[in-house]
Amino acid sequence: MTSQIKIQFFKHPYAEFVLGAFEGKLCLCDFRYRKMRSAVDARIQSGLKATFVEKNDPLLEITKDQLNEYFIGTRSTFDIPLLPVGTIFQKEVWHALLQIPYGQQISYLGLAATINNPGAVRAVGSANGANGLAIVIPCHRVINSNGSLGGFAGGIPLKQRLLRLEQNLSI
Repeated sequence: MTSQIKIQFFKHPYAEFVLGAFEGKLCLCDFRYRKMRSAVDARIQSGLKATFVEKNDPLLEITKDQLNEYFIGTRSTFDIPLLPVGTIFQKEVWHALLQIPYGQQISYLGLAATINNPGAVRAVGSANGANGLAIVIPCHRVINSNGSLGGFAGGIPLKQRLLRLEQNLSI
């Protein structure tokens, strides 16, 4: 029997997500209809040597609750055990994303500098785009140096909405 990643679909007024848990850790919290959906799914299943199975899991219920709290403005950080699946570089970028405080933004250049690799702006952007733990690992907080929003797997309107939510509620 192969290992299983328990997944569920979570439809929220902000977006529709696919959530995945593997061995008690969240390995997937991503936009269900993003362009890179199949690439992200393949990377996670290959990296964990497991297949997706639509099943309930207590961690997925906790994730839904915490996402709901985030979207109504009563949660600014998540306390879910995470299992990001990617390259060493991607994981380094995703770890740096976790350090961006709620309600604040950083540029791709600033993020590259944070990981002591200021020449890797494009690679940082690619790693940011490959993030399979959206919202929880706050890739939406990264913007272009000129203040424009850049890309976002959930779409620019959602990125604007998330940044506004955090700006309006940050203390």
